[in-house]
Amino acid sequence: MSRDSYLATPSGLRLTAGPLRGIVTPYIETLRVGRYAARTVQIYLDCLARFGDWMAVEGIAASCIDRPLIERFLDRLVSPPSGSAHRSAVANAQAALRHMLLLLPRTGTTATADPLTAELAGFDAYLADVCGLAEATRGERSRHVGAFLGQVFGAHAPVTAQISARHVEAFIVGLSARWRPSALRVVCGSLRSYFRYRALLGESTAALSAALPRIADWRDANLPKVLSDHELDAFLQAFDRSDPVGRRDYAIARCLIDLGLRGHEVTYLTLESVDWRAATLAIRNPKSRRVQRLPLAASTGEAIAHYLRQGRPQTVNRALFVRHRAPFDTPLGVPAIRNAMNRAFVRCGLRDRFCNTHVLRRTVATRLQCAGASIKEIADLLRHQSLDTARSYVRVDIETLRAVALPWPGSLS
Repeated sequence: MSRDSYLATPSGLRLTAGPLRGIVTPYIETLRVGRYAARTVQIYLDCLARFGDWMAVEGIAASCIDRPLIERFLDRLVSPPSGSAHRSAVANAQAALRHMLLLLPRTGTTATADPLTAELAGFDAYLADVCGLAEATRGERSRHVGAFLGQVFGAHAPVTAQISARHVEAFIVGLSARWRPSALRVVCGSLRSYFRYRALLGESTAALSAALPRIADWRDANLPKVLSDHELDAFLQAFDRSDPVGRRDYAIARCLIDLGLRGHEVTYLTLESVDWRAATLAIRNPKSRRVQRLPLAASTGEAIAHYLRQGRPQTVNRALFVRHRAPFDTPLGVPAIRNAMNRAFVRCGLRDRFCNTHVLRRTVATRLQCAGASIKEIADLLRHQSLDTARSYVRVDIETLRAVALPWPGSLS
């Protein structure tokens, strides 16, 4: 369908007459450039029209659109739930508004930054330029800090000198009622990072950092979950290598299993990352801003070559793994990689025990440990900056541990 055809639909007419009239045309063009199906574009326009109708009733101007406003609208859709059809409508609205939010900076309809937004922008710049953190990590830390500052100051400008240890304690205690200890540790890390940022600006934050509690860490109480040889074979057999998407997902799985790559590292791979003559794979890590080269295993290289020859769609994008559905000509993202691996776990009957991509990375480390590799060799392959991170896999080699274990006091042996 043409742009004018979309604008002539009931949703298009409502949008052109409402507060989103300045964004509807570039919104349609963006979806068409991404080669979204006509039905999908129409669904997104229906969701956008519903959002515009709500803005008109509430008297909200387009210049006030931001993430909190979108969350307010989505909260109205989520409650109360009414079955799978309702969940599908919510998911469509989330996707439609996510496209709109990405378009807002280009159309100049964003509102003037409030004091809290300006403070978080400075913190984000510190995380990017000084700490060299990835966008996803920066976003997570900014959300935690934004929630804390919002609770302490509300709509007023944040002033570090007015933050007390009681504010820190009240915020963490409030989260502890519904958050797991592992999540609380992440929040404490985000606040500690923010206090370091303010300290670099000349403010005294040592007392605030000291007020952050030390959350008990029971991760070492249990052995890491890893796939056995039988389970690993079943997992690899779960990919349909006669299908282009199956070839792509199998090649990704080989990168995760053979080289221990993280999910986000797979998204950084480009066609230039593979050196076929030297049999190496270049990993570009935005966090450390370095390029690391890993030996390309034969199984990994064969899977990638098979995908490039018979699975990868025609595209101008140089990313190694690209999307096979709209939006086209874009790299495959981390959520898509995670979902592809989870679907494989479902197909091989392991979904009740395993999920996500990190279990594959732990499996690589465990297999290396059981094969006699040193902790330093494991850390080098997995690109761990600290040996302590790789040392946890020593606990998995039970047979070797039995050989060095001391007899229990009072036992016969």
